[in-house]
Amino acid sequence: MGSGFIKLEKSGGNIKLSGRLDAEGAGKVWEQARSAVSSGASSVDCSDVEYMDGGGASLFMMMEAACRDRGVSLNINGLHSEFTKFLELFDVEKASPPKTSEAKRGGIYGWIYSIGESGQIVAKDMRQQVEFAGNCVLAFFDIATGRRRLRWPDFWLTAEKVGSDGLPIILLIGFLMGLIMSFQSAVSLRRFGGEIFVPNMLGLVMFRELGPMVTAILLAGRTGSAFAAEIGTMKVNEELDALSTMGLNPVSFLVVPRVLATILVTPLLTLFFNFMSLVGGALVMLSMGYPLATFCGRVFQNVQWMDFSGGMMKAFVFSFLVAGIGCQRGLVTKSGASAVGDSATSAVVSGIVLIAVFDGLFAVIFFMAGI
Repeated sequence: MGSGFIKLEKSGGNIKLSGRLDAEGAGKVWEQARSAVSSGASSVDCSDVEYMDGGGASLFMMMEAACRDRGVSLNINGLHSEFTKFLELFDVEKASPPKTSEAKRGGIYGWIYSIGESGQIVAKDMRQQVEFAGNCVLAFFDIATGRRRLRWPDFWLTAEKVGSDGLPIILLIGFLMGLIMSFQSAVSLRRFGGEIFVPNMLGLVMFRELGPMVTAILLAGRTGSAFAAEIGTMKVNEELDALSTMGLNPVSFLVVPRVLATILVTPLLTLFFNFMSLVGGALVMLSMGYPLATFCGRVFQNVQWMDFSGGMMKAFVFSFLVAGIGCQRGLVTKSGASAVGDSATSAVVSGIVLIAVFDGLFAVIFFMAGI
């Protein structure tokens, strides 16, 4: 068969394609396929298609758009699996411009329409997040069972970027927060002679609440946005489509190393944050004439094991939320010049919101458990 060989047969509402669906072949049957679909055909038999590239995909997009104009969907049957995966990379919704809804009018109708449209966006976003969580679980299971291998170079590179490269800002913010909180608390408690209780407050608040939460918020602004920008750029440049074409799962290839590395280093960053906050508090107490031994004794006397372990548990969960939402926003990046920036912004905002929500859930759980 020649390079441009293609054959189209129409029988009732069915179309049968055979041969090579390349640019030349699709061009030869383009008008014939358009007229067949416009006249009522809505099913295509592709069992004899030997080859397909972008030209064939554009032919299917045209037929899908013509069927959608008639209020029906195009059924593609018998297409080989490798061609089906290739066809899934093309968005047939872009084949025709969207129709403007009459509901987009002013007054009460426009208000109701905007509420419904916002609800659809939120529901779609939640569904995408649930699907992403499920894909992550499956990817973790494949790696744990040996069906796929973890990309260790990416794992250690991400651990370095998230951990050692992010350590200076963690140390600085931890020191300043401990210093400021201790100074402000001591000024207020000194009126009542209670500044000795500043170490008790600082140790409990940092290990149990502020340490993991502030560390996670810093990671959301620094790491979550970076993940979204990196993967979003790959999505805009169609590198993710290339991975799928080569049979590689983007979640296993890109997401899993980043999430696991973030989960590994975030509890360590939280420990450094807590330590530097205690250093800042110790400087304040030393300036007020209290010895370092008194400060350390009050801290370790008041902070219990459950306070420490609860904070580490929060750090573990928050790290998964920050890394996961950053990667998920990158995977769903749209096309356009501002798409990457929108994904990075959405990753930071969504990450902070999820941190606040789950921190509230932890507070309820700890209260019910008596911790």
